[in-house]
Amino acid sequence: MAKRSAGLVVYRIRDGGLELLLAHPGGPYWEGKDLGAWSLPKGEVEPDEEPFDVARREFAEETGQAPPSGAPIELGEVQQASGKTVTGWAIEGDLDPALAISNSFVMEWPPRSGRQGEFPEVDRVEWFSQDEARRKLNPAQAEFVDRLVARLAARLAPAVGSDGAGRPIETSR
Repeated sequence: MAKRSAGLVVYRIRDGGLELLLAHPGGPYWEGKDLGAWSLPKGEVEPDEEPFDVARREFAEETGQAPPSGAPIELGEVQQASGKTVTGWAIEGDLDPALAISNSFVMEWPPRSGRQGEFPEVDRVEWFSQDEARRKLNPAQAEFVDRLVARLAARLAPAVGSDGAGRPIETSR
């Protein structure tokens, strides 16, 4: 059975532009990987758990900060190439990435060495513009950006239209 995860992205609007707080996975496998490697702070949903509760918990565990208390925007589900289904939400807020501290995990590293290493689940979080977020995110999760942009279109740029995928385009005034 394919795994299910739930995640929460915090967003803010600066000078009419959308910025998203994304997480870079920790551990030796992800070291040096950038484009397509970032994610919403997220975690696995167990059968008896509510996905939104998991998203809030994982955000706190992976950033060391409580998620904002605003009204969540449902972003639906995406399926990653691995087969994992990710359910996402967005909440408006403004957190300082420098204060992020992630929980950690233990794994054998290097492989077959018999040595155990401890690594952060998330090695950093950063704010990105919507265009940069699309490039940084796991390709399936980039759809969450388009869905959020579509939901916030009126707040982002009143004199801007949409190309049908939620990306703004200039319109005549």
